[in-house]
Amino acid sequence: MPESSVLQPVDQFNLSPLIRITLLTLYGALLVPLPFLAIATHAPVPPWILGIGIMIGAVLLYAALTERVVVNEQQIQVTYPQWVPTLWRRGWTLNWSDITALKPRSTGQGGIVYYFLAGDDRAYLLPMRVAGFAQLVRYVQAKTHLPMRDVKPLAQPWMYFILLGFSLLFWLFDGWVIWMSLTMSAGIGVG
Repeated sequence: MPESSVLQPVDQFNLSPLIRITLLTLYGALLVPLPFLAIATHAPVPPWILGIGIMIGAVLLYAALTERVVVNEQQIQVTYPQWVPTLWRRGWTLNWSDITALKPRSTGQGGIVYYFLAGDDRAYLLPMRVAGFAQLVRYVQAKTHLPMRDVKPLAQPWMYFILLGFSLLFWLFDGWVIWMSLTMSAGIGVG
């Protein structure tokens, strides 16, 4: 297939919606009950402080999940929307001509991530959790002529479906915890 039929002049790859939804759901499932538990247990930390902290954390997590990869004829760029402060998340830009190699590295969980090596001896992490990853790999291979045959996404979709399923079950348990906390704090006998 000719390169022009595979590649667009400019293409953008956003973080996979499945990953974004799963991580936000898990975050909420883990933290939303805390202010309610603080009320029920008369914790020394006021529930409103916990609520503010949870909201700030949710915004920071969402900001991290807005990562996108933009590719064009000259370069690959990892970027974030303008509302995300550069102090929080920095992107990077790398010209195709500066890429000298693709280096695999093992993760602590047994997976493999890949880094672009540039002429300035710096390494840039290949974003592996974007929607359309196979198309991104084809784009990188066409522009760099590096062997990309063995490059696969870091985590398979079924892993995120399982995590999402458990997160939703956790929300059911959270509902019960919140109900019990409100019942106990209202002084209504439960047993």
